[in-house]
Amino acid sequence: MEFLNGGDLMYHIQDKGRFELYRATFYAAEIVCGLQFLHDKGIIYRDLKLDNVMLDRDGHIKIADFGMCKENITGEKQASTFCGTPDYIAPEILQGLKYSFSVDWWSFGVLLYEMLIGQSPFHGDDEDELFESIRVDTPHYPRWITKESKDILEKLLERDPAKRLGVTGNIKTHPFFKTINWTLLEKRLVEPPFKPKVKSPGDYSNFDQEFLNEKARLSYSDKNLIDSMDQTAFAGFSFVNPKFERLLEK
Repeated sequence: MEFLNGGDLMYHIQDKGRFELYRATFYAAEIVCGLQFLHDKGIIYRDLKLDNVMLDRDGHIKIADFGMCKENITGEKQASTFCGTPDYIAPEILQGLKYSFSVDWWSFGVLLYEMLIGQSPFHGDDEDELFESIRVDTPHYPRWITKESKDILEKLLERDPAKRLGVTGNIKTHPFFKTINWTLLEKRLVEPPFKPKVKSPGDYSNFDQEFLNEKARLSYSDKNLIDSMDQTAFAGFSFVNPKFERLLEK
C-alpha cells in the first residue's frame, strides 16, 4: 500500500471528539463500499476499527491491515477462529459459534457508533467485563442523534447475525445514507468533507507522536523460510532495506 499521510480515523476522532453527521456518513459510505468489495471476493476482514481506516491526502478512506482476514469464504463456508480487537468483536465470535461476513457488519456498527457519538457502545473495566457488555448490554443512544442514525446503529448492533443489517437488507438504501450518491461515491467523484493538512508527500504530521517516536526495526527471518516464499509478491517496491538485501545474499 502506498504511504497514506492523511492519518487514521482514530487520530482524527481523538482530535475532534466525534465527527459531525455528514463527515461520519461519508466515511461510513466509503467503508461500506470497501467491505462489500472484500465480501464479494470471499474475504472476511475481521479487524475493522478506527485505527485501520486511513485517509489519503484528499480525504478518501482506505482500509488497511489485512493480517486477520479469512479468505475463500464462499457458499456455506464459515470461520471459527477467535480473533479481532476486543471492543469490536461480534457476539457470535464470543459465543464460540461459526461465523461469516456478519462479524464485519457488527464491527462496522461499533465504528459508526464511535464516529457519531464519540465513545464505544460497550464498556468494561477489563476484557471479561467488556465481553459481557457486548453479549448483554443495550447501547445508550443520546437524544440528540438523528432517528436515522439510531435506527441504523440498532440494526447493525443486532445480536442475531441472521437479522443484522448488511447480512439482511440493502444497507445502501437505509435512510441514514440519503445524502450519498453511491454511483459517484464508488467512482471517487464525491468531494470528501474533510481534507487533511498535508504539506508534502513525506509529511507525517497526521500521525500520533507516540508512534513516531518508536524506532523502526527490521525483523529478520530464517533465510530458508525466505527462500521458500514467492518473492515476486514483493516486486515493484521503490526501496528495499540494504540490510535485507545482504541477508538474501548470504
